[in-house]
Amino acid sequence: MDVMVIGIAGGTGSGKTTLTRRLVERFGADVSVLNHDNYYKAHDDMPFEARRQLNYDHPDSFDTDLLVRDLKQLRRGVAVDCPTYDYTVHNRAKATLRVEPARVVIVEGILIFENQALREQMDIKIFVDTDADVRILRRLVRDVKERGRSLDSVVGQYLSTVKPMHEAFVEPSKKYADLIVPEGGNNQVALEMIVRRVQHHLDGR
Repeated sequence: MDVMVIGIAGGTGSGKTTLTRRLVERFGADVSVLNHDNYYKAHDDMPFEARRQLNYDHPDSFDTDLLVRDLKQLRRGVAVDCPTYDYTVHNRAKATLRVEPARVVIVEGILIFENQALREQMDIKIFVDTDADVRILRRLVRDVKERGRSLDSVVGQYLSTVKPMHEAFVEPSKKYADLIVPEGGNNQVALEMIVRRVQHHLDGR
């Protein structure tokens, strides 16, 4: 199977998920998604308070080697059972997520361009670029509403790890992008360009 891998990177709250969702809505079963966030390392040996203090925005917090192996399996047409993550307990969940092979595989995450082995698996690298004030507001809403965090904990994490790790790892990885998209899935012109490129691949041209 001729598989095209699209990497969608960008800072927290930048609009990566919106762009990914728009492509899935457009192409349905022709697209599979691997989310880097599902590949956070397990810390079963650590108590909750210790896990809560970990830096989850550093490349070392991810099992990226496993993600690369799963991506290679999908390229070969083999389904994978990727891990999942429970943000309420800061640890890998016991459940896995079945991801079926497809003609297009999207890899999404803040740090996916930081790892060379992962980058080399990508045919198109897209960086979603959004103002920092917009990103932090989106993260506040998401983490409080969807991940059970307190406002103080989100702000504290942003200032202590999210912002410095963005500046150290995420922003510099933008140089690897083939396409930089302001505002992600809300950028209709860029979305239509990407849709045309995916359709071109699916049409076998």
